[in-house]
Amino acid sequence: MKIIPVPCLDDNYAYLIVDESTKKAAAVDPVEPEKVLKAAGEVGAYVDCVLTTHHHWDHAGGNEKMRLQVPGIKVFGGSLDNVKGCTDQVENGMKLSLGKDIEILCLHTPCHTKGHISYYVTSKEGEDPAVFTGDTLFIAGCGKFFEGSAEQMYQSLIVTLGSLPKSTRVYCGHEYTVKNLKFMLTLEPENEKTKQKLEWAEKQREANQPTVPSTIGDEFEINTFMRVDLPEIQAKFSVNSPVEAMREVRKTKDNWRG
Repeated sequence: MKIIPVPCLDDNYAYLIVDESTKKAAAVDPVEPEKVLKAAGEVGAYVDCVLTTHHHWDHAGGNEKMRLQVPGIKVFGGSLDNVKGCTDQVENGMKLSLGKDIEILCLHTPCHTKGHISYYVTSKEGEDPAVFTGDTLFIAGCGKFFEGSAEQMYQSLIVTLGSLPKSTRVYCGHEYTVKNLKFMLTLEPENEKTKQKLEWAEKQREANQPTVPSTIGDEFEINTFMRVDLPEIQAKFSVNSPVEAMREVRKTKDNWRG
């Protein structure tokens, strides 16, 4: 399984997931279809389907054009999300396959939008799995609660995504990592892992390289949104539950002008 990040717009990522034995590829959130199809052509792959994480235009806005460019292509999207250009709606727990070796599990991860889907991808080759989290989980961050609650984001981040293997690679929808890590250090200035990650991320960006992927295991160490179960995080906000801590971290981030 080959995963190719395709930078789009100002700070978005589309992705290609390529089944290397058949050269079939899935395109995740191909908002700029030309760029995604060019990237597929460069590795000799052809795009077989589209996986849409959510309905916002900077993720779903290329779907209709993609259907014109690749006649008959399937465009998957969450059943609760009214995704533009969607041909096949998916629900939590639905399984898709790509080529010979790749399985894709659809996970409903609502809050940023009510029908947001994350795609958990495994390969028979035995390599580490990957999850495409759109705007639910970012490296050292999470999406704004546009259509949901702190309870839902807790469920999406900690229960659903947090139960995936720690080695799962996290491919998110935006390059927000440096800014997110700077914010995390305002909450947890003593977190050495976060300091190291920021130093690394700044070097990556200076070299015009992506900071994806992270891993689920890493996020539990550097992402305060994923650490709200810890008593010391709850204590920082004088609250007694992970959901209240989630609400407070989001509120603080929304008002931060770093």
